[in-house]
Amino acid sequence: MPVAERIHIRSKYHTVNEETKSPVSETVPVVRAGHYEEDAIYQDGKIVARAEGADIRRDSREIHFAEISNSDTLVLPEECEYQKYRLMIQRIEYASRIDQNAPGKGRVLRGVVAEVLGFREQ
Repeated sequence: MPVAERIHIRSKYHTVNEETKSPVSETVPVVRAGHYEEDAIYQDGKIVARAEGADIRRDSREIHFAEISNSDTLVLPEECEYQKYRLMIQRIEYASRIDQNAPGKGRVLRGVVAEVLGFREQ
């Protein structure tokens, strides 16, 4: 197959038009490898929440978070990444759509326990 045809075929399958583009993908920053923020939780390379009060318990392979905020786009039954870890959130003590004391924090989760599944790829 000539190079021009291969390029044409490839571009045809990798084109995203305005109708299929997610509105969230335009506002959520995509992170390049090595540029992870310390307090951010990621899914698919995008920041989906902010974590506070992380207690990493290596012996039990868990991370306990005092609070996770701005988590409206965090999909809970899905794997996520925090710092160098791949996680699965297992338990949440308290969840609120809007915290009356801090409405700018979006969905707030408190007393969160996440299982460490492994380490993110560098």
